[in-house]
Amino acid sequence: MNTVIDAMLKRRSIKAYTDEQVTDEQLKQIIDCGLYAPNGMGAQAPVFVAVRDKQTRDELSRLNARVMGADSDPFYGAPCVVCVLADAQRSTAVEDASLSLGNMCLAAHSLGLGSCWIHRCKQVFESDEGKALLEKWGVKGDLIGVGFCIIGHADQQKDAAPRKDNRVYYVD
Repeated sequence: MNTVIDAMLKRRSIKAYTDEQVTDEQLKQIIDCGLYAPNGMGAQAPVFVAVRDKQTRDELSRLNARVMGADSDPFYGAPCVVCVLADAQRSTAVEDASLSLGNMCLAAHSLGLGSCWIHRCKQVFESDEGKALLEKWGVKGDLIGVGFCIIGHADQQKDAAPRKDNRVYYVD
């Protein structure tokens, strides 16, 4: 089977990770795949902030959990979090960043790593604490948070659930 199609069919959202950190080379390859995702009008609008520093990662987890109204780790112990933001003025901001997130999840899988798209990025970076983090990191622009891509070494594997019927229609 084609390796790209195989990856698309076998990649799962991982919700349990070991403590082993993603290497510099792995992270660069994953982010490069996000950078090369299709974008409306070729604008290359998504912005990425890769976080491997445990204290910062834990702060992002805390902010995300607060939005969710929980006190558990919404990043499932993943040691690496990529914040995916996009230019709020672009009409395709969410779509562009979503394609980047999908590419990064597939890239992580192809490297033998686990990943999962985590929501509430928008709310985290709309908060005063989230805005302060962006300022601290030197990230500028009118940006909206689209998603967090958590990445790490999977501490679990699972098979795909059977696909539901009656979801595809062909018009010849």
